[in-house]
Amino acid sequence: MNDDPHGGWPGQDPDPARRPQRPAGPPRRPAGGPPPGYGQRQGPGPQGPGQAPWQRQGAPQQGQPPPPPPRRPQRPPVAPQHEPDLITHHEHNGTTDRGYDDRYEEPYEDEQYAPETDENGKPILTPAQRKKRRWRRIRRVLLALFCLFVVIPAIAFVITYFSVDVPSPQAIAATQGQAVTYYYADNTEMGKDVPKGGNRQILTPEQIPDIVKKAVIATEDASFETNSGFDIGGILRAVYNQVTAGKGGGSTISQQYIKVASGDDESSLTRKWTELAKSFKMNQTYEKKDIISAYLNIIYFGRGAYGIESAAQAFFAKPAGELNASEAALLAGLIQQPGRSENPKVANERWTVALNRMVENKFLSAADRANLQFPTPVPQTDKQQAGVVNPFIRDKVKEELAANGITDDVYYTRGYKVYTTIDPKAQAAAEQAIADGMKGQTDENLLNALVAVDPKTGGVKAYYGGPTLVKGPNGQDQKGRDWANTPQNPGSSMKPFDLTAYMQLGKGGINSTFDGSNNRQFGKQTIRNAGPGSSCSAQCTVSEAMQRSANTVFYDMVVNVTKPGPVAQAAKDAGVKPAPDGTSELFGDNNIALGGGKTAVTPEDMAAAYATFAGEGQRRDKHFIVKVTNSQDEAAYSAPEEAKSAFADDSDKSKQIAGNVTEALKGVIPFSKLKCPNGHECAGKTGTQQHTYRSGEPNSAKDSNSQTWMVGYTPSISAAVWVGGDGDKALKGKNGKAIFGSTIAGPIWQKFLSLYLNGKSGERFDKVKIIGGDDNNTIPSTQTPPDENDDPGETGTPSTGPSTAPSSSRNEEDPPSSSKNPPSSSENNGEEGGNGPGRGGGGRGDNG
Repeated sequence: MNDDPHGGWPGQDPDPARRPQRPAGPPRRPAGGPPPGYGQRQGPGPQGPGQAPWQRQGAPQQGQPPPPPPRRPQRPPVAPQHEPDLITHHEHNGTTDRGYDDRYEEPYEDEQYAPETDENGKPILTPAQRKKRRWRRIRRVLLALFCLFVVIPAIAFVITYFSVDVPSPQAIAATQGQAVTYYYADNTEMGKDVPKGGNRQILTPEQIPDIVKKAVIATEDASFETNSGFDIGGILRAVYNQVTAGKGGGSTISQQYIKVASGDDESSLTRKWTELAKSFKMNQTYEKKDIISAYLNIIYFGRGAYGIESAAQAFFAKPAGELNASEAALLAGLIQQPGRSENPKVANERWTVALNRMVENKFLSAADRANLQFPTPVPQTDKQQAGVVNPFIRDKVKEELAANGITDDVYYTRGYKVYTTIDPKAQAAAEQAIADGMKGQTDENLLNALVAVDPKTGGVKAYYGGPTLVKGPNGQDQKGRDWANTPQNPGSSMKPFDLTAYMQLGKGGINSTFDGSNNRQFGKQTIRNAGPGSSCSAQCTVSEAMQRSANTVFYDMVVNVTKPGPVAQAAKDAGVKPAPDGTSELFGDNNIALGGGKTAVTPEDMAAAYATFAGEGQRRDKHFIVKVTNSQDEAAYSAPEEAKSAFADDSDKSKQIAGNVTEALKGVIPFSKLKCPNGHECAGKTGTQQHTYRSGEPNSAKDSNSQTWMVGYTPSISAAVWVGGDGDKALKGKNGKAIFGSTIAGPIWQKFLSLYLNGKSGERFDKVKIIGGDDNNTIPSTQTPPDENDDPGETGTPSTGPSTAPSSSRNEEDPPSSSKNPPSSSENNGEEGGNGPGRGGGGRGDNG
């Protein structure tokens, strides 16, 4: 056998494909012969005759041992140019190399046997070789991926598992239920918000009813009994929902426990990784009954209640051990939305979801489910005592915090300090102005609210929403309703947005003219002004119409020029926030022109929107918080301070529009027999919504109004005052007379500004170029206020909505006698309001 890997079998040529090119050198020997010089005499001396060619000089004679052959020279190492040796080659079978010198290998006799190369000199592979190389690379990639996604994570998970601990419910409870301290804008303490569940009891598994555990398991984690702390299917569903913008997470009860225990809700891989490891360890350490009990002892349910025992007391005034299936279902459902526990619609929906899932998981029979009724929680009492923050301000702060990451479930867990925008002087002025303005009023249906906003920051300076504690139907104490956050028909206080939209569209300005005469026909709808004081000529300027609150002018402007949509947009541009971002409603029909129908705005939104006019067209988002710190005085949240051009992309144009609105509103103040604070310019607008007369009511109800407003501002403060009723009620002022925007709300507004701005430097509005009309840059002089016997000049919208106008024919009725013989009481002097269209019929009136 030929041991030379480059050689072939005896008598055959070597494989040309394996043989390398022989370098240039001495001529090769004849085939089959020994190397040149082999057997020749070494050294001097002739070669004797008769000697074989391979016999050397000095060969031993017969009987003498032959001398050792001469040592062959060591050949230099040559890099292998061939495939790996077969098992028959040298080391593999115990033999050694025969010692062929590569220098004597024959070169390729024909270049056709040389391997082909590409233009870069690399060998060109056969398809089989390429396929082999491709699969080799795939195997290496798969191995790397396996190590990256399986081996390394497994090692990391084991390390994490042994390095983390699962906190006990007792340890977590110690961090929950911490009071939140509130501060005024001057950093003096406002009060503390102390959680009701601060002194709660940690229950054992035996003390928590099985129906409560089953309700929570069915609602929160149906695989709880079988998973190992995390649910792969749930995680995949959560990922899918995030990608497709769907709803639903993938956390198990164990994971939620860990999240609450750590107090970390950051959306990071590190947090989720640690959470998974802790959840898994918890399930390896504790029994399922201990895990569900631990979870129920720390989770937040709403109403400031952490843990099932506190929740049972807060919602049903009973121990957790006495909860029934219906009550358990409601509490289980509220875990996902504790901040909306007081919303009846949300509470009912969550209760239904919990019961349905209990049936699906066979924890409750369908028959038993059908017999259950919604469990009405006990009324929530919220007494405002010394040292306790105003609950209405607290609720607005919590709403703002939740929108910025500090949700209701962690609100009481960090010892937060909330520095608010509330100015103690402004808050005291608001409460005193309300008290003074309501003195002598005997109508128990009268309610009120006042909100003041800083135009330069958007911060709420004063917030009064009415009494925080009221009597329930059975005489029990219950939390009052926040009327500052309750939407009402704005009446003629909506007209500045009509004007804003008109100027935004480039249709004209405050010197443009409209027909301001009374009883104008718009299709089948008759629109009236309130009386002599609210009508003007057929060439009435917009500025004069604003002072008189001429309904026919602004209805014409919206219906025939701007259309309702731009009016709603102008209100949004100014700062009114309709649902879902807020609670106001801007209904896009013709009624919006006069602030009636389904259009309803909250006092806080009105104060914020008028603040944009005061702020020269720069909108700053209304807010209650300056900053929030935790118990270690570390920053947790700071309110952004940015302004946006409200009415145009160009700030100068936005300022011009806002300034023109201000010019039109400045004349309303003296026309309504109100006064600006000493040394300060001011502007504003009254508004009134007419009561709908119903059969069986006294005749005096035909002249009554249900909502009244005064909204106005100086360069440094914007304030909205609302005085009205809960729904469409016939309201009466002193001596049983009808109330208007200037009779109660107006004086309260004036009193507040006088108290708040007392001692502050006087201020005036910047002058701007007038828009529209004859473009002469002049403002009409303030009109003379109506005589005391005039009906104040403002009426409301005819309603096309089903909630207020049963039929359009009723809106076309002639005005009743009351509109032709206005009341002579001084209470009505200067009021921009009066008789709405279809008075006594279906028409709704804005009687400003």
